[in-house]
Amino acid sequence: MASETSQLAALSNNRRVGSLIGPREHGAWGLLLVPLATGGAVGLLFGGSVLALLAFTIAALALFWLRTPVESLFGAGVVRAQTPQERRTVGIAIVTLATVVAAALTALFWDGRNRELLLLGLIGFLAFAAQAALRKISRRTRMLSQIVGTIGLTITAPAAYYVVTGELNREAWTLWMANFLFAVNQIHFVQLRIHSARLNGWAQKFQHGRNFLLGEALLIVALLLAWRFQFLPWMAALAFLPLLVRGTAWFFERQKALVVRRLGWTELAYAIIFGVGLIAGFRLGY
Repeated sequence: MASETSQLAALSNNRRVGSLIGPREHGAWGLLLVPLATGGAVGLLFGGSVLALLAFTIAALALFWLRTPVESLFGAGVVRAQTPQERRTVGIAIVTLATVVAAALTALFWDGRNRELLLLGLIGFLAFAAQAALRKISRRTRMLSQIVGTIGLTITAPAAYYVVTGELNREAWTLWMANFLFAVNQIHFVQLRIHSARLNGWAQKFQHGRNFLLGEALLIVALLLAWRFQFLPWMAALAFLPLLVRGTAWFFERQKALVVRRLGWTELAYAIIFGVGLIAGFRLGY
């Protein structure tokens, strides 16, 4: 009995340590990695440095991870380091991750290279600062704070493209906008599903989700304009099609129990499909 109690206590302690040093926003990993992958892959299609992309990927992942232990140490996160042992563990994680970040950034900036990453990094920092401020205002600003934070996550698309090609051009900014629009639609849909789990029938769903449908319509207009003025290849614009279909189809589905974990995995699948479609669209040209 004592052994079982000890094992349960150890398991609980391990989970708490994981919460102190590991990012809890699992969906944010996709919002970070898909833009990074699409930006890097499209950059490689135009020719560039794989090693620079590797260094940037390490820096981006370590910086994203670093945010959680820093918040835990200074009491800005959901879980706070309370005991001396917890603060020591969090401190070790911060030093380790900061060392990895410093090494990766040194490689990226060596000999005066990739200076424009500083501008993109500043945009990301301001986005995360604004997100933190919005979180403290009210629960009503929760979705807005997620969207603002997404600006910082999707900045990895032009950044990855830039470190690979050495150019911060129209393609780089188009990749950012495409990933940002995708992420905004995904966040809006997930929030809609969570807050509409008990609704049934077209009328109720439309009443609650008309703003989402308006967003879908505006997204289509934005994609048509981007294609018309040759900012986005038409096949890359088609990468949004599965997203648009799943959003519209939900209004006609029968009521069913919401399984949040399943919803998360489904949205991850849509993100992967979008990323592959976006890369293929740029590969096949305008």
